[in-house]
Amino acid sequence: MNPGLPPLLLQFAASAALAFVLGLELHSYRRAQDEGVGFGTTRTLTLIGAAGFVLWLLDGTRPRGLYLVGLAALATWLAVDLARAGRDGGTGGELLPGMIALLAYALGPLIQTQPPWMVAAVLIVAILMLAEKPLIRKISDAMPVSEGVTLAKFLIIAGLVLPLLPDTPIPGLSTISYSKVWLAVVLISAISYAGYLAHTYVFPRASTLLTGLLGGVYSSTAATVVLARQARQDELLAAQAPAATVLATAMMYLRLWVVIAALGHLDAAMRLALPFGLLCGLSLGVTWLLWRRAGRGPGEFGAGAASAPARLAPRNPLDLPVALLFAALFVIFAALTSFVTSRFGVGGLNVLSFVVGLSDIDPFVLSLLAGHFQVGASAVIHAVLIASGSNNLLKAAYALGLSRRRDMLPAAAWLAASMLLSLAWAAFAG
Repeated sequence: MNPGLPPLLLQFAASAALAFVLGLELHSYRRAQDEGVGFGTTRTLTLIGAAGFVLWLLDGTRPRGLYLVGLAALATWLAVDLARAGRDGGTGGELLPGMIALLAYALGPLIQTQPPWMVAAVLIVAILMLAEKPLIRKISDAMPVSEGVTLAKFLIIAGLVLPLLPDTPIPGLSTISYSKVWLAVVLISAISYAGYLAHTYVFPRASTLLTGLLGGVYSSTAATVVLARQARQDELLAAQAPAATVLATAMMYLRLWVVIAALGHLDAAMRLALPFGLLCGLSLGVTWLLWRRAGRGPGEFGAGAASAPARLAPRNPLDLPVALLFAALFVIFAALTSFVTSRFGVGGLNVLSFVVGLSDIDPFVLSLLAGHFQVGASAVIHAVLIASGSNNLLKAAYALGLSRRRDMLPAAAWLAASMLLSLAWAAFAG
């Protein structure tokens, strides 16, 4: 004999309890807004949740006539209350209490038919909408219309295009499929978008050092260019820019490793963990030394002390043309790598990696890992290290050439040294 409670009783108790929680949150929301009780007290919502559970259960496998009748009655009740409140000037005419009542009524069917994570997700959204009104309003007021368009672009990239692409090989590249290419686009776009949002809305007055950190999340090269150009014009920023430049490169290693692991190249991620970890750690150490040299203590990390902190360009990195360009570069680099490795072997791949590192390395690195070319796994890992190293050489040239300041020499020297360390690891590591 099973000593536990019947599953049906547990489901009913969950429906009533969650409806009760919604009632409590609605009551707290009204108190915070200095509103009267109005429609939808805690008791009312609890009974609505219980009614929804019972009516759905009584319908069994039939066309849900009882549940739909109950839904129609609740909708009529809400409409009458809304009209009465609008006529009398009461406080019960808001749409939010009615939406919460409908959600409470749907809890019973939701609990009986859907997995627990779905029920939890719905309840979390409802509670957040009630509890975080000031934050939501603040975000709504601060968010320009263009950001809605940008979000729509990301939803198109991730939610519309990706599911439609077939998991079939691209002609001439038997190991790389259309969906694999676009998955890399989605992941890179997501990381870039997150870094942009953090810099624009979470830390809009970020210090120069924090600008380097956030800039490195979506493009260490772009962050280096911005820091070097602004250091040329601002004496105080010029002292802090070297540390921020090196920090942006440290974030490059972390970002690359996360992308590689997230795309399922776990073996490559494990083999790159040590060299990337060492280079990232050493870069963070150099960042600390340069920041101390500029007269800033580590306890003041992120403080906006500079008169005019470096700011990345407000242009959002998430553009459809940029995504299409990334996908095109992914395929081009994959085809080029296949040609070079088949004709020139490991030596040709190393030369190609160094040359490509003087541009955008993300599509090259991901295409290199996605394809199974005519070289061993070690050669591929070494090529990734060479490309990241030569990219640092490019950033060293940008740092010196665009800033035209001696202050940037230590940062440029470390970037060049990190390139040599990458080449040495690729040459001598097993």
